[in-house]
Amino acid sequence: MAIRITKVYTRTGDKGFTKLVGGKKVAKDAARIEAYGTIDELNSVLGLARVFNDDLKGQLPAAQRLDETFRRLQNELFDLGSELATPPDFSYEDMFRVGEDEVKGLERLIDDCQKDLAPLNSFILPGGGKVGGFLHQARTVCRRAEREILRLSREEELSPWPLKYVNRLSDLLFVLSRWASKKLGEPEYLWERGLRGHGHNKREA
Repeated sequence: MAIRITKVYTRTGDKGFTKLVGGKKVAKDAARIEAYGTIDELNSVLGLARVFNDDLKGQLPAAQRLDETFRRLQNELFDLGSELATPPDFSYEDMFRVGEDEVKGLERLIDDCQKDLAPLNSFILPGGGKVGGFLHQARTVCRRAEREILRLSREEELSPWPLKYVNRLSDLLFVLSRWASKKLGEPEYLWERGLRGHGHNKREA
């Protein structure tokens, strides 16, 4: 479906309201807006991970694979945001909805990446390299999106698949952060129980 955007500002949101797909007017802090707004935030964080991975694409096959994964995930998240921006009493021709195929696709990616990773013997602290660090941030934003989609589902009719999708996606983002660290040569920060002082909290997994 071709999309043409000719004007960015409309002045219609100056009083704290916006329109959902189909024209329904709602407050900008409504549960549905919070849900798809957080999906947009998550997409932006993934975009940053993709940017920092971009310089490595010509050097490492793993970086090319990551870019393909990021591209797929960003497009799926945009589709999910569009679905969440559409109220349950409205639909349009060729409307895409996240479903079982997308969830199973995430599970396959998790299983595939896990084959290259050793079992954990400590919790991972967010950080490490640039790509892995942004993937950790994406994971935490994804968890917040999960909470907000759950909240929305208690207020309005909602397919069960968006919640399942973001649940699997948060798991994938954690695994991808570890996979990226290993394949791109980035460090991982491991939690050390009861550690005091400075300068001793960086270890390679």
